[in-house]
Amino acid sequence: MRRYLLKRLLQMVPTFFGITALTFFAAQLAPGDPLQLDPEGASAQVDAHQALDAFRQRHGLDQPMVVQYARWVGKVAVFDFGRSLHDHRPVSELLAEALPRTLLLTTLALLLAFGLALPLGVQGAVKEGSWAARLLSGALFMVYAMPAFWVAVMALLLFSSPRFLGWLPFQGLTSEGFASLSFAGKAADLAAHLLLPVLCLAYPTLSVVAVQVRSAMRSALSQDYVRAARARGIPERRVVYRHALRNSLLPLTTLLGLTLPNLVGGSVVVERVFGIPGMGLLAFDAIANRDYPVVMGVATLVALVTMLSVLAADLLYAVADPRVRVGGEA
Repeated sequence: MRRYLLKRLLQMVPTFFGITALTFFAAQLAPGDPLQLDPEGASAQVDAHQALDAFRQRHGLDQPMVVQYARWVGKVAVFDFGRSLHDHRPVSELLAEALPRTLLLTTLALLLAFGLALPLGVQGAVKEGSWAARLLSGALFMVYAMPAFWVAVMALLLFSSPRFLGWLPFQGLTSEGFASLSFAGKAADLAAHLLLPVLCLAYPTLSVVAVQVRSAMRSALSQDYVRAARARGIPERRVVYRHALRNSLLPLTTLLGLTLPNLVGGSVVVERVFGIPGMGLLAFDAIANRDYPVVMGVATLVALVTMLSVLAADLLYAVADPRVRVGGEA
């Protein structure tokens, strides 16, 4: 296990450099100039050209892209992501403010998606061929086909607009005067703000996981060990949940490792629509402002989360299934 873990960690190094280099050069080659969007770059100077040249030299933007990337890697090695070109704050400070909000949103969405997908997938396999299973299959397909931005906008208009129901807050993560509320009031206010974003972020994952569980359960229920358990007179509920479901969960281990990065990526749309100042909104604003240090900081953090999630999923799969031999070891 240690040998396999060391091998996987070493394999992550070129992957990390490949992801960051591709993101860096793609951001640099994108049309637009961050200096033209900076309010303190040229507008505050009498000579605009001199101000632009001085700004480029101060931030190293006049150097070749290879040199800029090498300098960025050297700073990241000492955990220095630089400063934002837009508001001149340290990128690490911006990430530290946005990351907890995104983690809260994605964690709740992950728990909701898997918590609902497991029983739905099991019931879809157990009651295969019935009208309820067909209705569930059609509903999952329709839910997965709906675009996340459209669902978010429709939910916002229906449940938050005063022209319709107006039950839930419109934007943000907390209301005004949140600090003066009691503990119960803070919990209720936070739950009201998180309800729609969590639902909009969770439903695509719910549909995918439910279909995977249903497919795995169909295969498990047709195996010999399930027939043998039924022949011994074991109750059907125990056969389904203790024998079939436990073996059906193994493929979901890998899916779980890929779901978290997908949720972080999907939070860009959800956080933008609902005005939640998390990683998604930070990345959106950074791309719009051509804020290269912030874009690279967000991309680096997402790349690390993705690689560590895949590694954790592989290790958990090897631990959960004794038939798997890690790294080819007996």
